[in-house]
Amino acid sequence: MGILGLFFAVFIACAAAAEFPFPLQEAHNVELTQDYDYIIVGGGATGCALAATLSENFRVLLLERGGSPYNNPLLMRVENFFLGFLDDGAQNFVTTEGVANARGRVLGGGSSINAGFWDRAPASEIAQLGLDPVKANTSYTWAENAIVSLPVLGPFQSAFHKGLVEVGVTPDLGATYEHFVGTKTGGSLYDSNGQRRPSSNLIAAYANATNLQVVLHATVTKVQFDDGLSKPTAIGVEFVDELGQIHAAFLKADERSEVILSASAIGTPHLLMMSGVGPAEHLKQKGIPVILDLPVGKNIADNPATRLYVPSMSPVEPALVQVAGITPFGSYIEALSGVQNLQGSVIFQKVVGPKSTGEVLIDSMDIRQNPSVTFNYYKDPEDLQICVGGLNVIEELLLSKSMTPFVNGMQAMPSGNILGLPIRKFYPKEMIDMALGAYCKANVGTMWHYHGSCRVGQVVDAQFKVLGTEQLRIVDGSVFDFCPGTNPQATFIMTGRYMGVEITSRRLTS
Repeated sequence: MGILGLFFAVFIACAAAAEFPFPLQEAHNVELTQDYDYIIVGGGATGCALAATLSENFRVLLLERGGSPYNNPLLMRVENFFLGFLDDGAQNFVTTEGVANARGRVLGGGSSINAGFWDRAPASEIAQLGLDPVKANTSYTWAENAIVSLPVLGPFQSAFHKGLVEVGVTPDLGATYEHFVGTKTGGSLYDSNGQRRPSSNLIAAYANATNLQVVLHATVTKVQFDDGLSKPTAIGVEFVDELGQIHAAFLKADERSEVILSASAIGTPHLLMMSGVGPAEHLKQKGIPVILDLPVGKNIADNPATRLYVPSMSPVEPALVQVAGITPFGSYIEALSGVQNLQGSVIFQKVVGPKSTGEVLIDSMDIRQNPSVTFNYYKDPEDLQICVGGLNVIEELLLSKSMTPFVNGMQAMPSGNILGLPIRKFYPKEMIDMALGAYCKANVGTMWHYHGSCRVGQVVDAQFKVLGTEQLRIVDGSVFDFCPGTNPQATFIMTGRYMGVEITSRRLTS
């Protein structure tokens, strides 16, 4: 089938999503008729939850640099997952290490292009972030009631779940949103018909339409400050539309009003630096006047992943991530199957944490272009050892009875052995681990779980307010110094709701 035939089949076979039942404006036609209590930069996973919550009581402007995912089956249908990365909703880039990556550039952000897995962070990680566990649970539930459900597993995903338990990733946790060591079937943003429910659905479910203005194709180029006060004070933003026209939006003249950055662990530090907040020497090199010297963009991290394609002897159902093996040593093992007519599966492991970190730096002075991003994958040897442990589990999984119908004897293993000749049991563990370590390094990939570029205590305080400024806050994955859960989107969305409730409560009682 040619490329035109492929796209014709995709669009005919897949019903488009219903129109989004909430007014969305295009930046080139927008009318900013009043000032705002809150201007939120970034309509991604966190920003949509935050905007929906704050709009219950305040006038909110949500600016999203991309378009809408609705009525786009490349983004909204489970079977088109890989094709979604060819859409404008994904902004692709390559790290300085040469690893291909992608950023969300669409309403819903990563939740509109990712595999949709839903896993709450463990209680210890909630405490590490300084959040109240009871309030966090309430915020998770708020989102789950609107956009999450537990999937019914097909033949492959069932075998994958059983196989992980068989090889010792125990206990069998059944189906749950909670995070514990063992094997679980987690939640999904996809419904039973394979339709995606991105975080932007939270706006339709909960937002006050009279208080919330959502503007698409609005790329914020600068946070505007009044630097004549004792501290640099955010007063608004500048943004550019698709036609290149520049617009400005302003906060109300109220010291409680805020610009809130929810532009992701890559977009938020990029915008801050372009606005004059960041490492002073780097900003001076780029000719940007320094408003505040902060380690913005430092210590960004991405959980390194290693994938293995496994052709199947039996039919496999189209499914993205539905099952997770959570090992006690810090490797998370997941799989997707049958996507884009794939007659097989992709099994992968990713490293918890990680301990290795890098940085975001300005490259082009056009903020619409990607910044320079370095993750330093496996720089810390502990990350590499976790990868080796995860690949050992995957090799044992491929040899399990549960997986027999979905593998074949010619399957190549990461250690260099062939599945039909399972001679790994005769090799010294040191030799196998050495081979697996080389495989980890040679096949490093991303799971798009960027975080940590504006960390608490370094760039923001415990309430995520930018240190040394007034009326400027960050609420997104950049404030995290770890990747929460097996997949962070649940906790990023929860944090948007949580902080929206906290901001509302403090303002209404002040």
